[in-house]
Amino acid sequence: YSAVRAWRLSQNSEAVADWPGPGYGSVEFTVDTGEGAITVAEKLVKANVVKSQAAFTSAVSANNKILYPGVYSLKKHMAAIDVVDILSDQTKAGGFLDVRAGDHAADVLQKASTLSGISLDKFKAALADGAAGILPAEANGSVEGWLEPGVYNVKAMKSADAILSAMIKKRIEKLDSLGIPKGKDREKALIMASIAEAEVNNREYYGKVIRVILNRLAKDMPLGMDSTVGYGAGVKPIKLTQAMLDDANNPYNTRIHKGLTPTPIGIAGDSALLATIKPQDGPWLYFVTTNLKTGETKFADNKDDFLKFRDEYKRNNPEGN
Repeated sequence: YSAVRAWRLSQNSEAVADWPGPGYGSVEFTVDTGEGAITVAEKLVKANVVKSQAAFTSAVSANNKILYPGVYSLKKHMAAIDVVDILSDQTKAGGFLDVRAGDHAADVLQKASTLSGISLDKFKAALADGAAGILPAEANGSVEGWLEPGVYNVKAMKSADAILSAMIKKRIEKLDSLGIPKGKDREKALIMASIAEAEVNNREYYGKVIRVILNRLAKDMPLGMDSTVGYGAGVKPIKLTQAMLDDANNPYNTRIHKGLTPTPIGIAGDSALLATIKPQDGPWLYFVTTNLKTGETKFADNKDDFLKFRDEYKRNNPEGN
């Protein structure tokens, strides 16, 4: 209350010019990632939304508000405090593409198309023929796993190529900064990290999952990961049927096909990627997430323990596989 009262009193100062509101017309206003209150205030004055920079910045400061990136629907001649209330409400932010670890490229591109107004066909065309000039050679023409998590102002970008290039460029920069090896080893790291990201929901297990993958590869065993089967079948792992699990025509069916999957199965976050550089040491060949609510996952180096953990999972999740 005191902060609001202080702001209200400050409006009596002739130095702080403000509109009474509520305003008129319609203004589409963008707050870009990383912009502070002063920069936003300058843009608001230029757009004739608020009367002065001081009115806006003092309202932000007095009410201890955080401004979120996004595209907002505002009016001309609004009261500064009303604008602050809108720009500090994430539910009112739109137009920005939010890419997260675990997302699939197909879903990201669909959202990018919807938000930007650029047809999905143009994104597909940009990625055709190996996406020369956009994807690195080690991606083998597949964008899966090569989009960097983050927030992107796709409405401000002029083409599908520009949107894709922004996400892929940031991805390469991130991989370089994390020290992920280049060339074929980089694609291998992206594949393993994406599987770890999909298999467990707690970063403390990523290093163990990577070790299981490496141990199985070393023993020429199929990886047996339901996340990969589900990716190839286009369903969540919990929705897999026995027919899907037995489908040898699915190239991502690691219950049948040995080796790594043809591509990553999603976007891996930093923790999963780092786990590929320093996987946890251990003899494990199996793991089971026994509690889907807590994410508790148990690891085993023999089939007897694995079957015991699998039975525990079935007791806890009777509708699961």
